[in-house]
Amino acid sequence: MSPPISAPPRPTLAVPPQPRWRVWGSFVSVMPHLWAWPLVLSLLFVGGVMAWLRSVERADLDSQRAEMISDALSLEAQVSNRLDAEAARLRALADVINTKSLSDDAFAQHALVLDGLRRFWISVTWLDAKGRIVVQVPDDSMPAHSSARSGVEERGLAGHLSAPLQNEVGKPAGLLVARYLPAEVLRQKVPWWLARKYDIRLVDELGEVIASTIDGPRLARQAWYRVPAGPSLPQAFLELSARETIKPWWRTLPVVLMTGFVLLIGGASWMLRRQMQGVSRAEEAWRTEAAWRTAMEDSLAVGIRARDLDGRLVYVNKTMADMLGYQAEELIGAMPPMPYWPSNELEQAMQRHLRNMAGQAPREGYESRWQHRDGQILEVVVFEAPLVDAKGQHIGWMASILNVTERKRLEERERKQADTMAHHSRLTMLGEVASTLAHELNQPLSAIASYNAGVLNSLSRVPGSDPALLIALKRMGEQASHAGRIVKRIREFLTRREPQREPCDLNQVVASAVALLSREIARHGIAVTTELDASLPLVMADPILIEQVAANLVRNACDELAHADQPRRVHIQTLLGAGGRFAKVVVTDSGPGLGGRTIDQLCQPFYSTKSDGMGMGLAICRSIIELHYGGLDAEEAPGGGAILSFTVPCLRPEDLEETA
Repeated sequence: MSPPISAPPRPTLAVPPQPRWRVWGSFVSVMPHLWAWPLVLSLLFVGGVMAWLRSVERADLDSQRAEMISDALSLEAQVSNRLDAEAARLRALADVINTKSLSDDAFAQHALVLDGLRRFWISVTWLDAKGRIVVQVPDDSMPAHSSARSGVEERGLAGHLSAPLQNEVGKPAGLLVARYLPAEVLRQKVPWWLARKYDIRLVDELGEVIASTIDGPRLARQAWYRVPAGPSLPQAFLELSARETIKPWWRTLPVVLMTGFVLLIGGASWMLRRQMQGVSRAEEAWRTEAAWRTAMEDSLAVGIRARDLDGRLVYVNKTMADMLGYQAEELIGAMPPMPYWPSNELEQAMQRHLRNMAGQAPREGYESRWQHRDGQILEVVVFEAPLVDAKGQHIGWMASILNVTERKRLEERERKQADTMAHHSRLTMLGEVASTLAHELNQPLSAIASYNAGVLNSLSRVPGSDPALLIALKRMGEQASHAGRIVKRIREFLTRREPQREPCDLNQVVASAVALLSREIARHGIAVTTELDASLPLVMADPILIEQVAANLVRNACDELAHADQPRRVHIQTLLGAGGRFAKVVVTDSGPGLGGRTIDQLCQPFYSTKSDGMGMGLAICRSIIELHYGGLDAEEAPGGGAILSFTVPCLRPEDLEETA
């Protein structure tokens, strides 16, 4: 028996641990004085031998008793058969009397009567229907030397057999009774071999001997057994006493030999104790060192596994089993593919396994993906090394496994946090830049509007001014004012002020946005069609901000179609949706589509598909629409292309009350 490999004891450093061995699946402490083990084992062996001797003695007694019971029943059956035969002869004699072929005087000389008396009948009595004696053989009138009285002795308890008599009409006419000696039955029916094995007695209910094959009482150490003697002797029992007595186990020769053996082992153990004292001191130092090593191993959160040359798992420690959610017994003996390999990476895992079995595993370790029992993916780092036995032979591979899942998760979280901080920083910077630009552009736009108004007034007073020039100057003033309003609203939006919502016509806002992009649309050669619902109710929104959202969606569609093959089409539609509570603007293009991207990805800050784009357009549009309690959505067009849409709430009566 060798110490177990797994589940080592958890000793303290102050007191060295006692070694433990596994016995029948359980751990037991080894005696601190190993020199006493031979004596203890010898005592156990001797105890086992004595228990065996005791069991042999019991088995012999049981066997003797079973044999005695069988012999007793066999003897009883023979006696019963003999008595049944005698009863049959007596019934034959009764049949002779019933046929009136036997007279009273000839009864004593009848062959059946004489034959019965010669065997073991004591007497035969013929009784009439009133119980009176008709004939009795032998009787007191016969001389002592008569053949009818030869061999008849009145000794002990006698048994009797009876047979009924009937007259010619079948009515009872008396009874024929034969008495016999049980001792004579024993003498005639007990076989010689049975008489050599047993003392056979016929006893009554009180144990008094009626008849016996041997003189003298039964000894106390003799095994015996009784059976009823039969219906002819209802108060008698047939008793068999074994002549061979089984010697008690403690008086046998093996017990004497075992006693001497224990004395010899005791002396040898005493001499071994003196030699073990030096070994105990060395063992004390070894246990202390083992305690240190065990404590250090338990303090490491490292999984350990051992595989043989065929790749079969032969050992895993508790850390690895807990890491994978299995019991160690469930993993030991597993062959590739392992239960902890991800099902979608079995081919890669098998290639790594074959590489490691060939001894080509990286010495610096390698990363792998394992699967927990509950389906969770684990990131691990594995370090493989050859496993060599005490003879220096390569018998397998030993690996240390580090679970780096949490570390990977933390690194990913830190990376995302860094990206988020960078996004926030860029958004903050962009907001500051936009606010500065809005502030700085407000003054030039105001100056442009003022100079334009002055020039327009001056030219209006001059006779013969070109009307086209006046119209152009008027248009320029309107655009300057419009740009000023846009800059003002953007500045208010960046300072997180509420949009200036007011009742407005969504169709007019969309038409204005398309008009602003007319030159860009014409430059790209894009066919823009509109389908504006004339019955669309007014919406409660900031017209300038909603115009910028519509213009941004149309501009993005034009940019996607700028490098696309013909045809280049953009369709703009307004309609009523969501049960009449929202008005919806849908922009559909015939471009390449979304490419699997969702609205969340498209609205991600700084995400752009354009080489010169900043990636803020849709993000700002989504913020504007959400401030209006609407939604921005994107989907693939059925015939190819993309569909971008947004909703704004329709005007409600309570909205007019709030504005009033």
